[in-house]
Amino acid sequence: MAGMTFGHWRIYSLVFFVFFMAVCVGIKLYFLQVTNYKVYQDRAENQHKVFQTLNPNRGEIYLSDEKDPYPVAVNRQMQMVYIVPKEIEDKNMVAENLAGILQIDKSMLDEKMSNPEDMFEIIKHKLIDEEVSQIKELKIKGIYLTPETFRFYPSGELASQVVGFVGSDGKEMRGMYGIEASLNDKLEGKSGSLSQEKDTRGGWISTANREINPGEDGVDLILTINHTVQYETEKILKETVEKHQADNGTAIVMAPKSGKILAMANYPSFNPNEYSQVEDISVFANPAVDSVYESGSVFKAFTMSAGIDDGKVNPDTTYVDSGGVHEAGYEIRNSDNKANGKQTMTQVLEKSINTGVIFVEKLLGNQKFADYVERFGFGTKTNVDLPGEINGNITNLDNLKSNIQFFTSSFGQGISVTPLQLINGYAAIANGGMLMKPQIIDKIAYPDGHMEEIQPQEIKRVITQDSANQIAKMLRSVVVNGHGKKADVPGYLVAGKTGTAQVPKSDGRGYEDGITIGSFAGFAPMDDPQFVVLVKIYHPKDVQWAESTAGPAFGKIMKFLFDYYGVEPTESYDINKLNQAQQISEPTTPPVSTVVEEKTKKDKKKK
Repeated sequence: MAGMTFGHWRIYSLVFFVFFMAVCVGIKLYFLQVTNYKVYQDRAENQHKVFQTLNPNRGEIYLSDEKDPYPVAVNRQMQMVYIVPKEIEDKNMVAENLAGILQIDKSMLDEKMSNPEDMFEIIKHKLIDEEVSQIKELKIKGIYLTPETFRFYPSGELASQVVGFVGSDGKEMRGMYGIEASLNDKLEGKSGSLSQEKDTRGGWISTANREINPGEDGVDLILTINHTVQYETEKILKETVEKHQADNGTAIVMAPKSGKILAMANYPSFNPNEYSQVEDISVFANPAVDSVYESGSVFKAFTMSAGIDDGKVNPDTTYVDSGGVHEAGYEIRNSDNKANGKQTMTQVLEKSINTGVIFVEKLLGNQKFADYVERFGFGTKTNVDLPGEINGNITNLDNLKSNIQFFTSSFGQGISVTPLQLINGYAAIANGGMLMKPQIIDKIAYPDGHMEEIQPQEIKRVITQDSANQIAKMLRSVVVNGHGKKADVPGYLVAGKTGTAQVPKSDGRGYEDGITIGSFAGFAPMDDPQFVVLVKIYHPKDVQWAESTAGPAFGKIMKFLFDYYGVEPTESYDINKLNQAQQISEPTTPPVSTVVEEKTKKDKKKK
């Protein structure tokens, strides 16, 4: 019985062992054939197949022009030189020759040739024609040239912050900043692949099947920006910034009826061909969309538009200016500290009277004023096809009980806007009250040859046509009789408004002493607006007021636009009177904070 039991145990053990091994083999086969099938299939195929990634051609970027689109970002093929160390016979001779031709350190070449087992070592990219010809003349074994495709920007700094550049993000080359970044997916296209069987030596088997996935090249983009207009706008902006020793400046030109951006200039800028040499990378950003500022009196046009559109005032409505408004323990004063007495709404804009727009805001009420500010597009992105756009900040209008915030906002203080939002608001007035989406892409050219034209997009009606007509005439009066004289262009009905804004302190308490931002925004011709222009000059050192910085630059840009597009003058003028008006000196009192805490309130607190 005992022996029989022992025999049974041996049989059971053997069965269990066989069963256990079968389970292990089954699990192993499952992992090999199911779970890791793809891995081993790829390994097997790699032994007898060759795979190659087919990189697509990156789409190119063009500016609009009268004849053919003007290239600003193209693909350029250049030569790279590399060496195969094990093929080089006289390393010293090679190092001396290449060092002389390429103007590089000989010791670096010695180091690259020190390991004969290296497959190859890259010596230099982007060779110029002279370097290529001299290397070819050497005819030395182990030195090779091979073509490479690079992104090239033929116009250098022109529209650089709009276009951006292609650079490395640490893993791959991709669009960085500007259109190169915002539309990178469309520009870079889709990679393809090529696979075919190979022989034991790694060569193609010509009779074997070849699998080709061609991929897809990127699209070409034609921007709404006009090449010549962009060039001239950048030129005028640079001259203005340098003349007044300002820190920086921005200028934008738009077509109000379509929302197309004809120029978007910033100074200083950079050369995208040499982006790696830029020390301050903040210059890569586009301040027209990714920076905000308190625009100051240039914002008064929107407050007055709201008052007129809501039926609270008209251009001839009067009020009495006492020079200041008292609210919540503060006194809000006019920028020139004057009390002007009885004034019309047109005079409020002509003289840029703070208390006048506060009068309008009071008639509107806080809720309705906030609604109009939002309707003009402030506080939200315009959704232009550029990276880094920000909303601006109108959160001071959230608390409807804080009258002081609404009063200061009525003249552009306490809320912040982007330059693009500001000019788009003026474009809405110029366009009869219809707000358009700012457009930077005009056409898309696809690899298959068909062209897509981007259509202008209406956002919403902000004010009525009649209201827009009335505010346009008032803004024309600002140029003729107010602080906008230096922005006028003889023979044309130019309408616009100045704004000299203060800069908030970084800690959020009060404003910086002696630092201002001058803006001028407007459109022309008044009776049939073709162009809207904004000029913003940050911290001019020799003058304080916008009428002497942004105003003249606006006038120069507008005059160029009339000449370039052949817009015929509609008005007669006396050039002597115009010159005299444009030479009127600016106010001698520099801008001070228009909101001051009342001394009486302070004294009461002290007691």
